[in-house]
Amino acid sequence: MHSSSELYGASKILIFVIEIVQKMGFPILVILPGEGPLAKEMMRLGFDVRIMNLGILRRKYFSPLGIINRGKRLVQAYQFLKDLHQQEKIALIYSNTLAVIIGAVFARRKKIPHVWHIHEILHSPEFLIKFLARQLDQTTPNPLVVSEAVANHWRKYLQIAIPSVIHNGMDYSPFLHAKSDLRQSLGVKNDQPVITMIGRINPGKGQQFFLQMAKELIQLYPNAVFWMVGDPYPGYEPIHGQLKEYIRTHHLEASVMDLGFRMDVPEVLASSDIFVLPSILPDSFPTVILEAMASGLPVVATDSGGASEMIEDEVTGYLIPMGDVKLGVSRIASLLKDRKAAKTMGLAGQQRVQELFSFQKFSTKIEQFLWQQIN
Repeated sequence: MHSSSELYGASKILIFVIEIVQKMGFPILVILPGEGPLAKEMMRLGFDVRIMNLGILRRKYFSPLGIINRGKRLVQAYQFLKDLHQQEKIALIYSNTLAVIIGAVFARRKKIPHVWHIHEILHSPEFLIKFLARQLDQTTPNPLVVSEAVANHWRKYLQIAIPSVIHNGMDYSPFLHAKSDLRQSLGVKNDQPVITMIGRINPGKGQQFFLQMAKELIQLYPNAVFWMVGDPYPGYEPIHGQLKEYIRTHHLEASVMDLGFRMDVPEVLASSDIFVLPSILPDSFPTVILEAMASGLPVVATDSGGASEMIEDEVTGYLIPMGDVKLGVSRIASLLKDRKAAKTMGLAGQQRVQELFSFQKFSTKIEQFLWQQIN
C-alpha cells in the first residue's frame, strides 16, 4: 500500500520494491488511494493495481470534521482488506510511508507480518509523532528506514521497534545514457548554464530558497537559466501561487522557468549543468539527488537529513546550511565560474552513486530483509 498515486521519490522506490518481490516469486496486489501517474505506470508494468481510499493521514484533516472523515475512510479500508484476506490469505503487508496506517492496524489484528517503509522525518505536530511511534511499536518490530538520519530521528520515540537502514538504490541506466533536446524546445542556448531543482512543492522542499538564490545569481550571471520542476502537493497550491508571485515581483520571468510536473526527468537532468536541492526541512533520502548524481551533475544541497549521507562535500558537490542564501549563492557561483571543476565533481558523483547506491545492493538487501519478515 502507498500513500499517493503521484510519481515522485517514494513512489519510484515502491516500484523497485515491487519488482524485487515479484522476482522472489510472490503474487502482489498494489493498493493505491487514487488514480494518477503512479497507477498508470504500475498498470503499464503489468502489476495488479486496486484503487481504494485508504484514509491517508494528511495535515488538512487535523480538525474535528477531518478526523471524522479519516475515521470513516479507515473503517471502509479495513473492510476492504478484510474482504481481500478472506478471498486469499495475505502473507505480508507492506506500507510505503507513514501516511498509510490502515495496513499496520489490520496486520496487528490479523497477526500478519507487517513492513513499514519509513521515508519521513517529522518534527511536528508532537501528538502525531507520538501516535505514529506507538503504532510502530505495536505493529512493526523491524521498520525499514531509508537513511541513518531517519533512523536516528525515530529511535528517540520508539520503545520496542528497531529500525533497519537500507539506503535507496535504483536503475541508473536512464540517467547515464540520457540525451535531450529540451534546451532547444525551451529556447535555451547551449552557452547558457542551467541550474535545476526538482521537487514536490510543499513547505519543506525549499522552492522559495531556490528563487532567492536565483535572484542573486542572475545579478552575477545574467545568462543563467533556472528550471524549477514539480507540482504542488494537494493542499499546498497557495505556496505555488506565492512562488509565481515572487517570480513576477522580482522580474525573474526571463531567467526562471516553472516547468511543473515532468515525466522526462532523465532528459531534464541531461540538459542541466548544476542540480540544487535546497530543502528547508530535513529531507529523509531524496531520490532525486541519486538521479542528479547519476546524470553526472554536481549537487548543491542543504546539509540535512539523508543528503549528507549521499553527497561527499567538496568532492561530489556542496552541502550548505538550510536557508543560507549567501553561502548557497557562493557555492553555485563557484561551479558556474569553474566549469571544469564542476564537471569533475559531477563525474565523481556519478561514480559514487553507482558504487554505494546501486540497484543491485538495494535489491539484495531488500530481498534479505523481506525473507526475514516472512520467515
